[in-house]
Amino acid sequence: MKAWKIGVCAAVLALGWLLGVGPARAQTVDEIVSRGTINIGVLVDLPPYGLLNDKQEPDGYDIEVAKLIGAYMGVKVNLVTLTSPNRIPFLVTNKVDLIVATFGITPERAKQVMFSIPYSAIENVVFAAKDKSIKSLDDLKGLRIGVPRGTVQDVILTKRFGTTAKISRFDDDPSTYQSLIAGQVDAVAETGLTGDEFYAKNPGANIERKFILLRQPNGITMRANQWNLHQWMNTFVYFTKNNGELDVLWQKWFHQPLPPLPTF
Repeated sequence: MKAWKIGVCAAVLALGWLLGVGPARAQTVDEIVSRGTINIGVLVDLPPYGLLNDKQEPDGYDIEVAKLIGAYMGVKVNLVTLTSPNRIPFLVTNKVDLIVATFGITPERAKQVMFSIPYSAIENVVFAAKDKSIKSLDDLKGLRIGVPRGTVQDVILTKRFGTTAKISRFDDDPSTYQSLIAGQVDAVAETGLTGDEFYAKNPGANIERKFILLRQPNGITMRANQWNLHQWMNTFVYFTKNNGELDVLWQKWFHQPLPPLPTF
């Protein structure tokens, strides 16, 4: 009976690998270099971090960082477009080797994945109508709040309010922004820079910033236990931050110097 159970487990595991849903395989820099390509997951719905340009090609700060990784590693970069909710699933099922997708560093996420030292930062801001008096988290209690599913702001607000606030989760940033204009929610917690741009283009909605929810550092993200790749990515971020290359890319897309980035 014991041998039969072992055989069944082995068969299930083998089937999982054939279907591409087996356990994530540790991957080294040497393996990637030998293969000659690296698959990097990116977002294209969060300008200027990630967007589709006039040629409908991925572009933006994160995309240029991804291409810079390939240049330093000496391999071709295959860009794989993601949504916020499927970043970790794509990573742990080996659909991508790593992600460069404004992924905020949190202890909860670090249970599943590994983060490099920060290569970028982002402000998460609460937006609401100008006539609503919202100055802090306490003022959100009892309101309907929109967030992109699985984001840091989703985690923060869910932990803070539980069931005392109605949190509506959307699959992308544009849907989240639009939900406030459409009256589906009373407020949204979103990326400050892109929120400013979106609502500036819709002045009739009378939407404004209320307060900063979090200044979020973002890390290049790998599968758990990819220590060799993790060390290389930390070195890459450290080197390109100090030689000015990250600052050049940041200023190109944000028109201001690269903000101070913490290390760990």
